Amino acid sequence: MLQTDFLVVGCGVAGLSFALRAAEHGKVTMLCKSDPLVSSSAKAQGGIAAVTDKNDTFEEHIADTLDAGAGLCDEAAVRTIVTEAPEAIHELLEWGVDFDQMKDGSFELGREGGHGKRRILHAKDTTGLEVSTKLLECAMKHPNITLLDHHIAIDLITTAKLGCVTEDRVLGAYVLNPATGEVEIYRSDRVLLATGGAGRVYMYTTNPATATGDGIAMAWRAGAQVANMEFVQFHPTTFYNPGSSDREGLTFLISEAVRGEGGILRGPDGQEFMHKYDPRKSLAPRDIVARAINSEMLHTGHPCMYLDMTHKPAGFMAERFPHIYETCLSYGVDAQKDMIPVVPSAHYQCGGVKTDTNGRSTLQGLYVAGESGCTGLHGANRLASNSLLECVVISKRALAAMLIHQPIIHNTDSYPIPEWKHGDRVPQDDLAILYHCWDEVRRTMTDYVSIVRTDHRLQRAAARLRNINREIHEYYWGYRITPEILDLRNLALTASLIIDCAIRRRESRGLHYNLNTPDKLLQARPTVLHNGQ
Repeated sequence: MLQTDFLVVGCGVAGLSFALRAAEHGKVTMLCKSDPLVSSSAKAQGGIAAVTDKNDTFEEHIADTLDAGAGLCDEAAVRTIVTEAPEAIHELLEWGVDFDQMKDGSFELGREGGHGKRRILHAKDTTGLEVSTKLLECAMKHPNITLLDHHIAIDLITTAKLGCVTEDRVLGAYVLNPATGEVEIYRSDRVLLATGGAGRVYMYTTNPATATGDGIAMAWRAGAQVANMEFVQFHPTTFYNPGSSDREGLTFLISEAVRGEGGILRGPDGQEFMHKYDPRKSLAPRDIVARAINSEMLHTGHPCMYLDMTHKPAGFMAERFPHIYETCLSYGVDAQKDMIPVVPSAHYQCGGVKTDTNGRSTLQGLYVAGESGCTGLHGANRLASNSLLECVVISKRALAAMLIHQPIIHNTDSYPIPEWKHGDRVPQDDLAILYHCWDEVRRTMTDYVSIVRTDHRLQRAAARLRNINREIHEYYWGYRITPEILDLRNLALTASLIIDCAIRRRESRGLHYNLNTPDKLLQARPTVLHNGQ
């Protein structure tokens, strides 16, 4: 058993920024499911929203966030995160992050859909990679931080699971080391989940292969509450690549910032269409744009729509968006001369483990930051570039809360933790059945729980997932566990939580659009699920 002062599950911006601060107060152990830069944070292109310009105000940023959130944001959470943004930016600069600057030394600010002002700090079109890389470099140098890549958290250890009835608190986690096949115990009274989202529950996503809802699933099994899982944000403009395989399911993101810099959405006939859906046209919030593109695809029968930047000056795309330009070019699309084919793809989970603005969950000692948490900032639809901001602000607040409210239990003998009990069966060499379950989850979610939903589709999806979860519990969980089994277990549970929340929301709001309840009703409150464990 390994004892650590702080246990961090996940190595994105939320986990890394927390670890760098926590390392000044004790030993930090970070668990990374894959390589450290395989994360949604590292794939983020657009930037970080923050009020840094004299012509912008906190109140305007707050108003834009509340408007995008479709009446479901927690205004206090929005205000807290927005007003603490400049301090977060200052801290990132101290860690060495380089944001693009103008010749006079001021930040070169971008604008994205839903924002009334230019307030997006960016590093070309690879902002997430810049931030993640600089934070990782700092973490690797810190003597109090131990980063373990290719270590997969299986389940949280709690006093309740050990039979304690007087309190319920987290004690650490069981962790699979795939290199040895053994399950190790990591003991800590201060646990931060920063595992990212769950985009892989859909056939096509901008998320990395690691985004299987692990933190949400683990927290739910441990008894923590989850909220607003029905609000899955589909990024409206991902590169349409008909050659991408269903098994791969990964799409290339065309940043929101491209529309912010003048990109126009057009149909296959070359005509603009967004004016039919919103007066802001191509700069409308993501939920509106995604539904509009989906509607146009259904109406025209065309497999994609197009994002047009051909009207911009020569060299603009290559200079402002070099990564996007080069990637499109590798697929035979010259964005300076050709319209970019785009489709919506699963991108961001606005719900997650229910927390306060300190990242504190309903389970003592368990904190959550980043996409796997639900602070109330995003409401029913995330405003572009608020996500990396939330990562940095909430992780800082989580540490402060831990230091005040979460004393370490030094007498570990009070809660003896048993060794992990392996299943008594060895996985079959033929993984076809397991992969079939994986595909069935993703196909079910894509067909029934996507951009547009109905009561009938949701009920069919719920029935399918009940069967799959039962099969996993009764059959696969008897195997000696593998990374594939853990991914499927978390994927299926997270999908079920999305469906359950969607069934409970009897209205259409933000990212949840149900043809049977198309009107926005007076249900402006979170959808909270309670696990009886």
